[in-house]
Amino acid sequence: MIELNCLPTVDSPIKFGTDGWRGVIAADFTFERVAKVAPVAAQVLADLYGNITGSRTIVVGYDRRFQAEEFARVAAEAISTAGFNVLLSECSAPTPAFSWAVKQQNALGALVMTASHNPPAYLGLKVKGYFGGSVPPEVTQQIEAQLKKESFNSVSPGAVNYFNPWPSYCQELQGKVDIAEIKKAIASSAITVFADVMHGAAASGLQQILQENIREINSDRDPLFGGNPPEPLPRYLSQLFRLVRLYHRTNQKLALAFVFDGDSDRIAAVDTQGNFLSSQILIPILIQHLSERRGYSGEVVKTVSCSDLIPRVAELYNLPVYETPIGYKYIGDRMLATSVLIGGEESGGIGYGNHIPERDALLSALYLLEAVVFSGKDIGELYHNLQQKTNFFSTYDRLDLPLANMQVRARLLSQLQTHPLKEIAGKSVLDCNTIDGYKFRLSDHSWLLIRFSGTEPVLRLYCEAPTSEQVHQTLTWAKNWALT
Repeated sequence: MIELNCLPTVDSPIKFGTDGWRGVIAADFTFERVAKVAPVAAQVLADLYGNITGSRTIVVGYDRRFQAEEFARVAAEAISTAGFNVLLSECSAPTPAFSWAVKQQNALGALVMTASHNPPAYLGLKVKGYFGGSVPPEVTQQIEAQLKKESFNSVSPGAVNYFNPWPSYCQELQGKVDIAEIKKAIASSAITVFADVMHGAAASGLQQILQENIREINSDRDPLFGGNPPEPLPRYLSQLFRLVRLYHRTNQKLALAFVFDGDSDRIAAVDTQGNFLSSQILIPILIQHLSERRGYSGEVVKTVSCSDLIPRVAELYNLPVYETPIGYKYIGDRMLATSVLIGGEESGGIGYGNHIPERDALLSALYLLEAVVFSGKDIGELYHNLQQKTNFFSTYDRLDLPLANMQVRARLLSQLQTHPLKEIAGKSVLDCNTIDGYKFRLSDHSWLLIRFSGTEPVLRLYCEAPTSEQVHQTLTWAKNWALT
């Protein structure tokens, strides 16, 4: 529930976070403010990328949130009035579909109306660059600066044309995998595919790409997302778990279920037995598949919160590993700088160097499906085989801990800076990585990451350890440390 006295107001400054500007609909995110931001963002994109593209076109898209298409229309009209041509989507689609459209259409960039996995009351605006990925922080900082002094000269309005982003996007993804073999496996019932699209923009996506029967749930457009944030976490997936486990009890064939967030840039999966598989598990499987079965190479990029299994699997295939702070923008920047095989984060975002520098959940689903079809093994079995190959067994969990206020946040941060932790949950600290927060490696081969939200009094705690009991003990210790 949103506390009304905590809502931002229309007088509060427009601030871009790690992946765009987000706000509560009608409180902070309004038609008036979108009409103000959109042409400024278009002009900044033109100033930066106009000479590279020779284009004056901006792609405008949206997901399935409340009035998202109306906000997109307002943005398109404001951009057109400022003298730019607009390609306005005629339907909702995944955010990566619009990123692909930018590249395919040689546009300056895209503005996408989405709040991704945030609660239903929110909507947002993501800014994409000509390269098909999120613009770096310096660009959104320029947009914020220009908003304070914007003034547009009278110009001839640009054209607004409608387009369907799905056909080109689907064709692009079809070319990345062996569609014929996947279709054959589904058609012969060798594998059954489930998808929980969480009422979001991935609805019908696998069906359009594969043209085979997909058991899709939560396909209808529901602005309340069934009462939960459209985020691929176990606590929101009881219906999917029931379906997969029921199928497993009555069938002896492979099943694979995918979960997509609100704008289809994050993914999770469920194996034949009904076990939840986060990206901490999926990324190692994808590294093996892309390296061993597809023969691809390149750098493996991971955020500091990712599993230690990832570098161990990368080592099996002699792949270099590069670690970044948390936030896909850092992975995207690395993709633009060097040859990357795969880039991933613990929260479900996974992207590929042979595609666009962007998270893409539908492409991840296709690669995972291809891995299961090619191997003939359940996705959970593929994971356990990798654990045995690397002799690395672990579990992972994360806890987001609300703090009383920003003063408590400041006190805890000061304590970490001035009195470094030497022992955690009875285990000695071996070292501390401060690339993003404070990541403590402990004597029992576990680690604890302590990070603070930059905008709200929230402490984020991440832990990987050999057993779930050790993870629970460490997170409980960290919670008690923070609250006392």
